[in-house]
Amino acid sequence: MKSSLSAVLVMSGFITSGCSIQQNIRPVESNVKIKEICVIRNDKVRVDFLNAYVDALKSKGFQTRVLNDGASLIQCPVSSTYSANWAWDLAMYMRYAELKIYRNAALFGEAIYDATWGGARLDKFISAEKKVRELVDQIFPQESAPEQ
Repeated sequence: MKSSLSAVLVMSGFITSGCSIQQNIRPVESNVKIKEICVIRNDKVRVDFLNAYVDALKSKGFQTRVLNDGASLIQCPVSSTYSANWAWDLAMYMRYAELKIYRNAALFGEAIYDATWGGARLDKFISAEKKVRELVDQIFPQESAPEQ
C-alpha cells in the first residue's frame, strides 16, 4: 500500500511538472524616450492580435505606425515585430506570443508567453487581448510614453 501511494505521488509530480506556462520579459530601458513605435505587420498572425497590440501601445501613450509585412527594422528608430499562434484544447487558445522591440535595429526589449506545455491548466484560456495588454505593460513598465 505504501509503495503504491509513493508511485502515485511520483507520477502526479511528473504529470504536473509538465504542465507549465512560461512568460519571459525583458523590459525596455525606462530612461529612453520613445514617442512612436512602428509595428511590422505579420501576415501569418490573426489581424485581431495586431489590433490588440496597437491598442495596448496606444493606451500606454505611444504613437503607432503599422508597416507592411517584411518591412525593415531600420525604417523607424523604434520598431516592433510580433508572432503568435493558437491551438485547440476543448476550445481555441493562444498558445504562444512573442513581442520584440528594436531600437536602431538592435533588440531593446521583448516579451514571450509560452503555454505550449500548459497541459491541463485552465489559465491558458486567457483572452489574447488581455494577455497582449499584460505583456505590453510589462515591456513598458512606466505609466505612459515619456514626452519627447
